[in-house]
Amino acid sequence: MSELNIGLVLPDVLGTYGDDGNALVLRQRARMRGLTAEIHRITLGTKVPENLDVYTVGGGEDVAQLLAAEHLISDGGLNRAAEAGRPVLAICAGLQVLGESFRAAGKIVDGLGLLDATTGSLKKRMIGEITSKPLLPGLTETLTGFANHMGSTILGSDAQPLGKLTRGTGNTDDDAQASCEGALQASVVATYMHGPALARNPQLADYLLAKAMGVTVEELPPLEGSLANQLNKEVTQLRSERLR
Repeated sequence: MSELNIGLVLPDVLGTYGDDGNALVLRQRARMRGLTAEIHRITLGTKVPENLDVYTVGGGEDVAQLLAAEHLISDGGLNRAAEAGRPVLAICAGLQVLGESFRAAGKIVDGLGLLDATTGSLKKRMIGEITSKPLLPGLTETLTGFANHMGSTILGSDAQPLGKLTRGTGNTDDDAQASCEGALQASVVATYMHGPALARNPQLADYLLAKAMGVTVEELPPLEGSLANQLNKEVTQLRSERLR
């Protein structure tokens, strides 16, 4: 593959806390490997192309979630893309929308069903830094992000957590799943981490990039150019600051 097409899904309604930056990170890390990479903004009311290489979905408030769920369910393009094995990254409200159901505006709403997960409400709002030990094979570095949500997400048997919580509140305050952060199922990677998540977790960014390209992480070309060293320094500094 010499060209990467990134779908930025509904940035006009789901894009809080810089979540649009996840698409920018994927584009830059691809370009620094000599690939042509482009971001395709998919806004409310437009069809979701099902043939892009990777998709990112951000967070948002209740009204935004309702609009997003209605459009994405009606359109069906994101479901078809995921079912075809194309990687999807979903953040916070995006995680909830991709589940079986979620609570918004005081009611339970159907989600896209791409994750075996249901979302109710936490007893106390989660605001702050979270860290977790990655459970995704190949990831070794601590996952770090900022969370701000009232969602209490319970994973069913078909979904697995992205990480085992080591700081903060994860998906839920339910004792049985209190250590779970995020969700993994088929081609979907989901998390409550803002930051943007991929800027703070380059291993996760490269995992998604490799999946989009149909190769292993080890087969990714190395980052090239003078900007690569600067990027690595900045990412290392950012992670060090946040992990402290």
